[in-house]
Amino acid sequence: MSPDPNAKVQVCTVEEVIKIGADAVSMHINVGSETEADQFEQFGKISRDCTEWGMPLLAMMYPRGKKITDPHDPVKVAHAARIGAEIGADFVKTVYTGDPDSFRDVISGCPVPVIIAGGPKTSTDLELLEMIDGAMEAGARGAAIGRNVFQHKDPVRLTRAICEIVHHRRPVEEAMTQLK
Repeated sequence: MSPDPNAKVQVCTVEEVIKIGADAVSMHINVGSETEADQFEQFGKISRDCTEWGMPLLAMMYPRGKKITDPHDPVKVAHAARIGAEIGADFVKTVYTGDPDSFRDVISGCPVPVIIAGGPKTSTDLELLEMIDGAMEAGARGAAIGRNVFQHKDPVRLTRAICEIVHHRRPVEEAMTQLK
């Protein structure tokens, strides 16, 4: 509902998240937004603080902004992921580019582990599981799925199906049996 949904700001310090018992810090950066420079400046400071405190840092790196016509463009996604690693992230979360071959380029260009974001609500369970499987085939290290799990009619079974793919590298068809 923000007038600029691509602008991201720091809401707490690394010290504050340590005090509340967090296991890691997460930053959301929209590469290509009008406030990109400010986001990078915040990211650099938080990265230094995480290093100082020994706190893992997740960078959620997304190509977003007025000039980004395709937020799943493999070149732009790879660029965003690489920036996350170079500024100091221990792992990067980003969008899936749509197929294993193009996502493999994202993975190969990023020197830290990459996980995929869940993206918009999928039409079917099969569509979601195939996306996760494609990312894992390309070398992703995991998936961070939100609305597709918590808006599902059976979030527990869907989570089990996702785990079959991510943790056990089972085929999609086998993972689908968790949903029956």
